[in-house]
Amino acid sequence: MDASKSRRQFLRNTTLAAITATALPGIANARKPQAQQDCNKTTLDYYGQGPFYTAGAPEIVNNLLASENETGTRLILSGVVRTLDCTQQIPNTVIDAWHANDAGAYDTQGFNMRGITSSNAQGFYLFETILPGKYLNGSSYRPRHIHFKITPPGFSMITTQLYFEGDTDIPGDAAASLTSGTYDATERIIPITLNGDNKYEGTWDIIVDGAGITGIQDAHLNNGMIYSVAPNPFSDKLTIHYGVFKPSKVSICVFNLSGSLEATLDEQFLAPQKYFATWQPDSGLSKGIYFITLKVNDMQTHYLKAVKI
Repeated sequence: MDASKSRRQFLRNTTLAAITATALPGIANARKPQAQQDCNKTTLDYYGQGPFYTAGAPEIVNNLLASENETGTRLILSGVVRTLDCTQQIPNTVIDAWHANDAGAYDTQGFNMRGITSSNAQGFYLFETILPGKYLNGSSYRPRHIHFKITPPGFSMITTQLYFEGDTDIPGDAAASLTSGTYDATERIIPITLNGDNKYEGTWDIIVDGAGITGIQDAHLNNGMIYSVAPNPFSDKLTIHYGVFKPSKVSICVFNLSGSLEATLDEQFLAPQKYFATWQPDSGLSKGIYFITLKVNDMQTHYLKAVKI
């Protein structure tokens, strides 16, 4: 097949697959995943840290910002921390997160729904929590939001807030409704989709000033991308469908949640075309979340998450 035709078909298939995602009622999923957009610096939030920040939050344990018995709709949030030009990932970035509970109340006596995590050795981060509840701000409700203080090693902290697409209170909110300037919230309003465990997932890539390692960027649009990983969750075997858009040295790498390399698959020089690789890890592989990454000419250009059960 002609290389350009193959690439067009591959992108078409990927777009059709994305359309099938299930949206949370009231939360739209209309825009492209963030990894397919232009790289834009993560902006500050107009409301800053707000009045409910508490310093000294503990480290997040077992990736749970909200305990397993916390009332509310479960949400898994993940992404990668990247440099301003999106060419490198930033490991060891401190991510301090806090938000209201399902009823819209903050814990002002302790650290419920408050915690600190860090991006791993590959720049990835992940934690599970609940969708924050809404609360009155004057005569109107604030949209659901999560607060963040983000500190790359050796660089300045930024303080901001994350919102969710389709929230009917976004248009009337002084911060979430801003679409230009220093406090532009556009790239901080993300879609969420239902996964096989009946939990919602959102992806938010954090773009900040920092020193990083060669990593994921929007170069996947020109070089290659992962189409799907299946089954997901998986138990004993995972099939990875991916495409290469120009002659390149290519490999599929599997990293665990700490950023350690678990496997390298299909490491070879490939022509433009669609391919698949199979990962059948040792039976002793721990249950949990793994990042499947596509490396093209020694640069990681795309990733998807997979869950081992």
